[in-house]
Amino acid sequence: MNMMTVMQRVVWPLLLWPYVLTVSIPLDCKEEEGSFSRCPSITQEKLLDRVIQHAELIYRVSEESCSLFEDMFIPFPLQLQRNQAGYSCITKALPIPSSRSEIQQISDKWLLHSVLILVQSWIEPLVYLQTSLDLYEVAPDTLLNKTKWVSEKLISLEQGVVVLIKKMLDEGLLTTNNSEHGLFQYEAQPEMLESVMRDYTLLSCFKKDAHKMETFLKLLKCRQTDKYNCA
Repeated sequence: MNMMTVMQRVVWPLLLWPYVLTVSIPLDCKEEEGSFSRCPSITQEKLLDRVIQHAELIYRVSEESCSLFEDMFIPFPLQLQRNQAGYSCITKALPIPSSRSEIQQISDKWLLHSVLILVQSWIEPLVYLQTSLDLYEVAPDTLLNKTKWVSEKLISLEQGVVVLIKKMLDEGLLTTNNSEHGLFQYEAQPEMLESVMRDYTLLSCFKKDAHKMETFLKLLKCRQTDKYNCA
C-alpha cells in the first residue's frame, strides 16, 4: 500500500468508507488463485467472523438508509398511520424461524440456510429499489450510495455464506433458488405516493430481515464457542 492510498483513507473516511470496508473484509477469497470454493487458508472461525462483520455493516447501513428515507419523504403522520395499520413483508411466506423458541431449536445447518434464503430473497428487490430511487428528483446522493452499497454487499454476503456452508457442513455448492426471487412483484409505473410508500416498506422490511441475518449468524457463532449458554 503506497503513501497516497494511506492518506486517502485517513483524509476521506466518510467519503470512501464503503470501499475501505470492501478491501478490509473480503469474503470471496479471490486472492487465492484456483481456490474460490473452499478458501483453504482461511479458518472456519475467521470466515464466520468476516461474514458476521459483513452482516453487521449491512444492517447498520440499512438502518441509516431507512431513517434517511423517513426524514426525506415520509411525514410523521404517515409513519404513524403505517405503523398502526401494520404491513406484510415480502419474505413473510418464507420458511424462516421467527419466534425465539423456533430460532433456539433449529440446527446450525438451518441457521445457515435461513440466512442464505433471506439473502437471496432480497437481491432482486434491492435492485428494483435502487432503480426506483434513481427516478426520485430530490433523492440525496447519500441515500443512493447507501442503498447501492447494501445491494452490492448483499451479493458478497451470499458468497460468504455459501463458502461457510461448504466449510462447516462439507456440502456441495448450493444453487440459488429463483423461486424466492419471484416472491417480489411490482408495477412498472405506480403512482408517486404509492411508489414512495412501497419503497419505504421495502427499506423497513429489509432492515428487519438484515437484523435477522445478523442475529442468526451471531447465534451460530455463540454455538461454536459456548453451546449451552446461547440465548
